[in-house]
Amino acid sequence: MNIVFIHQNFPGQFRHIANELASSPDNKVFAVCQAYAPKMPNIDSVVYSPIQAPPQSVHRYLDLTQNYILNGHGVITALLKLKEINFHPDVIFAHAGWGEALYVKEVFPNTPLVGFFEFFFHTEGADVGFDPEQPLSADGRILVRTRNGINLLSLHTADAGITPTRWQRSVFPAEYQPKLRLIHEGINVGLAVPNPEATLTLANGRVLSRNDEVITYVSRNLEPYRGFHIFMRTVAEICKRRPNAHIVIVGGDDVSYGSRLANGQNYREKYLAEVSIDPARVHFLGRIPYQQYLTVLQISTAHVYLTVPFVLSWSMLEAMAAGCLVIGSSTQPVTEVLRDGENGLLVNFFSPPAIADAVDAVFNHPDQMQALRNAARQTAVNRFTIERGTAGYKALITEILSGKIFAGP
Repeated sequence: MNIVFIHQNFPGQFRHIANELASSPDNKVFAVCQAYAPKMPNIDSVVYSPIQAPPQSVHRYLDLTQNYILNGHGVITALLKLKEINFHPDVIFAHAGWGEALYVKEVFPNTPLVGFFEFFFHTEGADVGFDPEQPLSADGRILVRTRNGINLLSLHTADAGITPTRWQRSVFPAEYQPKLRLIHEGINVGLAVPNPEATLTLANGRVLSRNDEVITYVSRNLEPYRGFHIFMRTVAEICKRRPNAHIVIVGGDDVSYGSRLANGQNYREKYLAEVSIDPARVHFLGRIPYQQYLTVLQISTAHVYLTVPFVLSWSMLEAMAAGCLVIGSSTQPVTEVLRDGENGLLVNFFSPPAIADAVDAVFNHPDQMQALRNAARQTAVNRFTIERGTAGYKALITEILSGKIFAGP
């Protein structure tokens, strides 16, 4: 079987299924990606670049759309290279978020195309406008609606789609939801495991373990989409309430989602200037290697995960697999996984005192918390393993190849 995965930052969400398919000698797998992608050593890649720089005359509402069209055009050049070597895929998977799926059918019209559909934007009821501190202007509403144009074109083009959670599927237009198969790609529950003997050595030489009061927070980047501003205010409250607590924060200073600050500051600098904390007990680790990140989870007494209604982070699931006591915001899709008092604790996204209360409850009632940790681990094992994810992908491929889904160009 011949398979192509298209993802500008390959492997991304396709890591596990791509590795599974590439491990069989009966399959030939190619990745189409941009030059900066991590790639995978066992999979050949064809690198594409956006065809040209966007012209200056493009309307600013179309800036992102223009970039995505250039990505889609670049993907065509990569797929034509595959055609030149007489490689004809049986199925193509493409992340639909950046325009890469737009023109696939113009090169391989007879090949089933499966899009990875992560999110459909709304001006109300989801991420944008959720936080009063990040208001949505009239101009912003237009930008959001325009951005969905690429989503709609990709939904129309794809023969089938994949989305990771029920809530994420629910934000797509109802007429397209039957196309979307619910498959979470999975996390490695064999690596993210509890380890009561784990220790973390900080830059100042201090060693933290499960014997310490450790509150953890993880995000790819420290930004309001993942509730960083709310967490920093919670940190100030925790520092006042718990003189022995250490707060360990993992994440970079870039912006993954939302807007950058106009003055050039990053969000860490902004909120450090706004709150009063004990710098000797609040540790910013930045971006760290994966094994060190797992150690952070393993020494955690209470792990805080906050998000506006948006895509679900791998880090929350990995924290659960590592046996963390997760204190999560009562927002979708967190509530699809985390059940208050059963496998974690749910809190009001906007309330630092309520989050600090939940942290206190974890420390004040340790005898009641181990059952929640065990249940969190079991949730991850039951619902979010790599094996479960790859089985879902392979079942979808079987349906496609049997003709149940693909109806031809």
